[in-house]
Amino acid sequence: MTKSPADTAPAPQRTLRVALSDPTLKILASAILVSTLGRGIFLTLTVLYFSRFVGLNAVEIAVILSVSSGVGVATSYIGGRLADHFSARRLLVGMVATQGLAIATYTFAGNFSTAVVLACIAVGLDRGANATRSAIIARAFDGPHRVNARAVLRTVTNLGIAVGGMIAGLALLAGTADAFRGMMIGAGVVYILSALHLRRLPKRVDAPRRDPATPAPKRGISPFRDRRYVLLTVLSGIFGMQFGLAEMGVPLWISQDTSAPEVLISVILVINTACVVLLQVPLSRGTDHPRRAGKIVLTGGMLMAVACVLYASAGGAPVIAAVALLCGAALLHAFAEILSQAEAWGLSFELANPLQAGAYQGMFGMGSALGAMLAPLVVTATVVEHGALGWAVLGAVFLASSAGVALIARKASTAAVA
Repeated sequence: MTKSPADTAPAPQRTLRVALSDPTLKILASAILVSTLGRGIFLTLTVLYFSRFVGLNAVEIAVILSVSSGVGVATSYIGGRLADHFSARRLLVGMVATQGLAIATYTFAGNFSTAVVLACIAVGLDRGANATRSAIIARAFDGPHRVNARAVLRTVTNLGIAVGGMIAGLALLAGTADAFRGMMIGAGVVYILSALHLRRLPKRVDAPRRDPATPAPKRGISPFRDRRYVLLTVLSGIFGMQFGLAEMGVPLWISQDTSAPEVLISVILVINTACVVLLQVPLSRGTDHPRRAGKIVLTGGMLMAVACVLYASAGGAPVIAAVALLCGAALLHAFAEILSQAEAWGLSFELANPLQAGAYQGMFGMGSALGAMLAPLVVTATVVEHGALGWAVLGAVFLASSAGVALIARKASTAAVA
């Protein structure tokens, strides 16, 4: 029997093609692919633009990143709450479009104060949009389809950022202020184009409208009073610091404390991106069941702890050994990241009150934002300041936080059976 092109396509491509057969997911994925092209450009150029052409020093740039991340902690919850009371579609379109305008106006930042304001607007809108998007996913899909949707969108996000980063390389090659400004304005325009595409989302992703003649349904307790969900949010945010470790700690460790060439930083980025693109969707299956999600996060915690040991072992090792240890650590780190994200999506949806999807997803986003804000400080206080001992502390922290999440998942599974 002759096979169709879809049957003969590589497994990851075939998996994505099947997943994107859902119209709502297809709209979300195509919009994210467009916007993350702009995000890849933005992330690659922003810090260098502030440093080279605005004249900000390292301390000022660090303050900008920390303050804007702090704003993102608040807007994560605000975005989710708004999605419970207003049209999530229109809210998401407005946030993404305004974020595009903010990114484009980065080129007009001529001093520290202006840069702080623009960064707070851009990061705040980004976090709010993420929470709104999570609320949309919670309403548009059910059970395993929610986790699958998040896995597909994360795969698309990594592809978009990688391609955007390569496009930004043109500005880096030119090395001029005009090249940077033109590319950053283009990134903002790309965001606006993705916002226009999001207008095609169906009305069913909005919070259900209540008939004024009928009494309002009981919405349950606030997510801030749901102790189990608060603890899940905090522990997931702690484990989420592994993103900051990858972005800051690993590059500094490679360049300052190992004999490995600095080009390995790019190699590790490629390893991570390839793993996420190829494995995020298949390894996310089944995490809508709390018991399986708990086992997966514990596995991720153990992998992350071993990765920290390998990272630490690379310090002072000969070049070939250091390269091998760092690549092995990066591979385990990538698997731990994939598994931790899969369980986080599953538990954040399954343990939330469906009548307050936006508020719960917004609060869960606060944990991620808080982890992102604290990660540079924690990584500096451990790995940068104390080397191998710092790596050991971080490994213990990741293992303990994953064990805590696994315990929550096991108790939730037992309660559901009872």
